[in-house]
Amino acid sequence: MGIQAYIHDMITLRKSQERGYADHGWLKSFHSFSFAGYHDPEHMGFANLRVINEDRIAPGTGFGTHGHRDMEIISYVLSGSIGHKDTLGNIESIPPGDVQRMSAGTGVQHSEFNHAPNEETHFLQIWIEPNAKGIPPGYEQKTFAAANKQGKLQLVASPDGADGSVTIHADASIYAGLFNAGESASLGLAKGHKSYVHLVRGELKVNGQTLKTGDAAKIVDESVVDLTDAVDAEVLVFDLV
Repeated sequence: MGIQAYIHDMITLRKSQERGYADHGWLKSFHSFSFAGYHDPEHMGFANLRVINEDRIAPGTGFGTHGHRDMEIISYVLSGSIGHKDTLGNIESIPPGDVQRMSAGTGVQHSEFNHAPNEETHFLQIWIEPNAKGIPPGYEQKTFAAANKQGKLQLVASPDGADGSVTIHADASIYAGLFNAGESASLGLAKGHKSYVHLVRGELKVNGQTLKTGDAAKIVDESVVDLTDAVDAEVLVFDLV
């Protein structure tokens, strides 16, 4: 089994410290799946979830203009903010609580910058493979108040924009939740669906298995995702086909 997987029934844990890591000085990044210089054939993605990078951008620095194609890119800001500029004409600031979706489609160029003089930007960069290639590129950004995520799973991205979520052109839904002691939640999974649970911070149990900050759980052949025994937890739950 090795150190990279802890298997219990149909749950495989991906421990935080086993992720890939890159330190570029201005950028420090943990890679849940193979990305750039980090390659692990055991972690190339999960279903159509291709990238979860936990990035920390130093003050006054950022990603210069670069291009993407045929990928749904979601940014989830934890602290600080991201200055976004793209060739679609969008110039936005993305603060904590906001979820940004950029559909790269036929091609888009963008930059992401931390304009703060003395505050680090901490965010998750998520890539999901689209259900169709060659779509027109697009952009969407919405705010999700902490109160709407407290003690429950708030849908933040979905194929049909349900419950005020951003619309992604992929067979995937993303839920965000904040859980304190005594709070719990469950998410039912349709037959054949998988789930990836990424614990942003804190501690909680996923179907009885303990996750701590940065840990994740891959769930297959289960009908439900149960989140219990939380300690100051923030979590993303992916429902994937």
